[in-house]
Amino acid sequence: MGLEEHIPDGIFLTTVEKVVNWSRKSSMWPLGFGLACCAIEMICAFASRFDLARFGMEVTRASPRQADLMIVSGRVSRKMAPVVKLLYDQMPEPKWVIAMGACASTGGVFNNYALLQGVDKIIPVDIYIPGCPPRPEQLIEGIMKLHEKVMKESLKKRPQSTVGSPLLKTD
Repeated sequence: MGLEEHIPDGIFLTTVEKVVNWSRKSSMWPLGFGLACCAIEMICAFASRFDLARFGMEVTRASPRQADLMIVSGRVSRKMAPVVKLLYDQMPEPKWVIAMGACASTGGVFNNYALLQGVDKIIPVDIYIPGCPPRPEQLIEGIMKLHEKVMKESLKKRPQSTVGSPLLKTD
C-alpha cells in the first residue's frame, strides 16, 4: 500500500521545468555547419549506421530560424566568422552550440592569422568535442552530454554570453 494507489488517474507528478527540458532535449533540430574535414564525420553520424534519428535529429535544418543546435565542424576562417555569428544570432532561443573537432575548438594545427583559434571567440559554446577529426561516436556522446546539460537547465532566463569579437564591428 503505497502512495501510488491514492493518486487519481491522469495526474502527472513532475514539474513544468522537467517537462519543458525533456521536450527541448527530445526535439533538438541541428543546423549542420560543416566547414572542413570534420563535416564528413558529422554527416556520417546522421547516416543509418550511427542513426541520430533515435534522438529526434534525423534532419539537419537548412535555415537557422528552424534550428536550435548549431554544430560547428571544422576550422573557422576570419572571413567566415561574421557568417557564423549571423547564423547564430538568427537562431531562436534557447539555442546551443557544439564545437566539433580540434579546429572548431582551438584552431587545431592551424595557428595563423587567417583562422580563428576557436569558434568560442565569436559565439558561446556549450560542448567541445576533441579530435582531428572526431569520430561519429564522439559526436553522439557530445550530444548526449548536451542532453544532460539541457535537462539540468532552469526555465529562468539563461545567462547571456559576453562573447565579443574585434572581428565583428557593429556600428
